[in-house]
Order: sequence, then structure tokens, then C-alpha cells
Amino acid sequence: MTIRVNDQPRSVGDAATLLDLLRDLALAERRGLAVAVNDEVVPRSVWSARTLAEADHVLVIQATQGG
Repeated sequence: MTIRVNDQPRSVGDAATLLDLLRDLALAERRGLAVAVNDEVVPRSVWSARTLAEADHVLVIQATQGG
């Protein structure tokens, strides 16, 4: 199925979870991530349970340090 990740189309498996996607993107272990699916923030504690559906919009934001 096709979803959008930060406004870019991406194919994922039919039973993919948010954690599966983030692992594929090599982001699952990073700290300082905020993730939303269809404008709803998804806490890290439920990434493995949040299944993705056709045409979902996923937004991934990485916190950065600055001065």
C-alpha cells in the first residue's frame, strides 16, 4: 500500500505498523522524535500497535539542538 511520509510517497506492507516504518527509515531507535499519523501525535509507547492504512499521512520531526 502507499502512504505519505513527510509529503513523500512510500510503499509499505499491508500489515505494516508505525514501528515497522520507522525501522525501515532507520529512525526507530533515535531519541527526540515526534511522529504524527493523519495529524494525530502517536506516542512512542504505541508505535508497535499503530497499524498503517492506505493513504495515511505520516509526519516525522527530529528535534535538534541549537543556540
